[in-house]
Amino acid sequence: MHSTRPLAFFVTGTDTDAGKTTLSAGLLASAREQGLSTLACKPVASGSINTGEGLRNHDALQLAAQCSIQVPYEHLNPHAFIPAIAPHLAAASSGVLLECSELQRDVTRILAHRASLTLIEGAGGWRVPINERETLADLAIAVQLPVILVVGMKLGCINHALLSAEAILRDGLTLSGWIANGTDPGMACQADNIRTLQQLMPAPCLAVIPHLPSARPAAVARYLEPALTTLLSQSTTTQTATRS
Repeated sequence: MHSTRPLAFFVTGTDTDAGKTTLSAGLLASAREQGLSTLACKPVASGSINTGEGLRNHDALQLAAQCSIQVPYEHLNPHAFIPAIAPHLAAASSGVLLECSELQRDVTRILAHRASLTLIEGAGGWRVPINERETLADLAIAVQLPVILVVGMKLGCINHALLSAEAILRDGLTLSGWIANGTDPGMACQADNIRTLQQLMPAPCLAVIPHLPSARPAAVARYLEPALTTLLSQSTTTQTATRS
C-alpha cells in the first residue's frame, strides 16, 4: 500500500501518559512494514537524560528508531530538557524561552523531507503551555496539520476525550480520528466506555489497543494497520475532492 502524497499528522493525547509515543511509534512501524517512508518530530521533550552525545529523551529515541529517513537527533527533538515537568517550566528551569514561531520552523524543517508518513508528537494534552501566552495547540494551528487524538482508557477518559475533541475542532483543525489505548488494565467497563466514545466523539475510532505486556512498536503495529488504512483513505478522498 502506498500513499499518493505525503501524509503528516499532529499527535496529541487526552493527558500525560495516554500513550502518544507508543502509538506513534507503532503507527510508524506499521507504515514501514507497508513500504512507506517515515519520519517524526517531538519538538519539545522534558524528562531527558545527559549522554555522551548530549541530552536525549526516551520518547524521542523511540520515534527515531521507527524513522526510515534519518535526520540529526537535534532536528527530531530540537528542545530537550532534564526535569520531567510541564514543558514551559522545564524550559524556564534551563533559562530557555520556548516560542511557537521557533517550534513551527523546527516542524517545517521535518515536513520538508516529505516522508510518506510524518508524525509530529506533542507533549501531554492539547492545551499544554509552552510559555505564558502560547500552548502546543498554537503550534498545531500554525502548521495546520490534521490531528490524531490518543485516548488513555482510564476512569475520566470520556470527559477528557470529548473536551479535547471539542477544543481541537474549535481551533479550526481536522480531527482525523482517535485511538483508544488500554493504559489501565483494571479499568472497569472499558468496552462500554469505548462504545460510549464511539457514539459521542465527532471523529472515527481508528483503533483499539488492548493493554499489552510488551509495548514494543512491532507488537502495537498490528493493531494499527486498520488505522493506517483509514488515514490513507482519508487522504485519497481529500485529494480527489480537491482536484474536483
